[in-house]
Order: sequence, then structure tokens, then C-alpha cells
Amino acid sequence: MMIFKRLPELLFIMVFVVFLSAENSKAETWKITSLDWQPYSGSDMANQGESINKLRELLKKEGIELVVDFYPWARAQKMAKTKDYIGYFPAWPEEVKEGFIASLPVDWSHIGVMTYSGSNATWESIDKMFANYRVGIIDTYAYPQDIADAMKKYPHNTKSAPDELSLVKMLSSTSRFEVALTDPNVMLYFAKKNNINNIQVLNQNIQKKELVISFRQGEDNIKRIELLQKILK
Repeated sequence: MMIFKRLPELLFIMVFVVFLSAENSKAETWKITSLDWQPYSGSDMANQGESINKLRELLKKEGIELVVDFYPWARAQKMAKTKDYIGYFPAWPEEVKEGFIASLPVDWSHIGVMTYSGSNATWESIDKMFANYRVGIIDTYAYPQDIADAMKKYPHNTKSAPDELSLVKMLSSTSRFEVALTDPNVMLYFAKKNNINNIQVLNQNIQKKELVISFRQGEDNIKRIELLQKILK
């Protein structure tokens, strides 16, 4: 008898649970591509990187789940063209390619000048650095215009590396180039992780750089872009 008396209450609970399940299934998911650029983004980090975690927490407040797939940088940008993804992150504004739209800054990074212990390199300006030293850069990055101009002006002193790990190893060897341009936090992370102990900062911050989401252009992304702009203002 007690069961029959409580039947309406039990039915209400069941309907409520089904309703909650349906609502949860409707929760929006944003899927992006990214690269291993620790400490900002990284497939091997517990929170997938500081910048990824910052974006995830911002979206979580709006009931949005963030899913991240990691690829080498050039492939990450290529994969983000498909409708499987809303875009790629983190990117400098210069890395927002045709067919994509930059968000407001989600986070910030720096471009600095790195060298090796015992180096005689000194810092005066970007132009003088390229004129006087061999400079290591990442060939898949889109550097700011003043750096890109110096690379074109001094091609004989511009030395390419395919990724951050290669860049720090080449700088550490002391024979490939005297200085390198990247985010100091990234190079120091890779140096520490790989037991490379002769890397030092020559100039911590020659430029402060926005880290943006590069949204794929498309009608399906319009509301997402508007929402993120609202969140970040």
C-alpha cells in the first residue's frame, strides 16, 4: 500500500531525473584544435595548459564544455578549417589565417630573446639583433610584422626550427645560432623538461602578445563569437 501511496511522488522524481538528463545532453560543446605549447597549452598537462584552462573555466560558467584535440601547429590550423572544430587556440593575432576571425584576447604571452650561457650576445633592437647574430625562429609561427621584416632583410641570419623542442636543443648546442625568438616561458619549460641547463633570457619581453581563439568563419560560429566577445569584455 505504501508504494501505491508514494507512486505520484516516485513518478515526479523519475520525470525530473529524465528532464535533467535531457537538459545535460543539450549542453553545448566547443571543440578546438591546439598545439603543445606549454605552459599555455599541452596535451601532457593535467589542465591541458594555463590558457586552455582559463578558456575552459570561462566557458564553464556559461554551461559550455570545452574539448581540445592537440596536433602539430600547422596541422592544428588545417584541421580547424573543418566543421568538426570551431577554430584553434591559442594563437597570436598574426596567426589568424584567411577564413578565420580573431576573438578578443583570452590570455597573454610574450615574445622574448633567449640565448645560451656564456654567449656574448647583447640586446639593442630587433634590427641590430638580426644584423649581428644568427637568430633562431619557429618556421610555422607567424611573427609580428617588425620581426617578419627583419627576417626578410637578413635571411642569412634567420635560422628555422620546426618546433619549440628543436629550437631549444639547437640553441643549447651553441653552434647553430646565438639567440632565439619565442615566448621565454615556453622555452624555459622545454629546457627544464629535457634537462637542458644552459638556456637564459636575454630580453624577457620585447613584445606582449594577445592569445586569441581563431574562429572558423561560418554561420554556425556567429553566436559563439558574439558570446565570447561578451564574456571577455
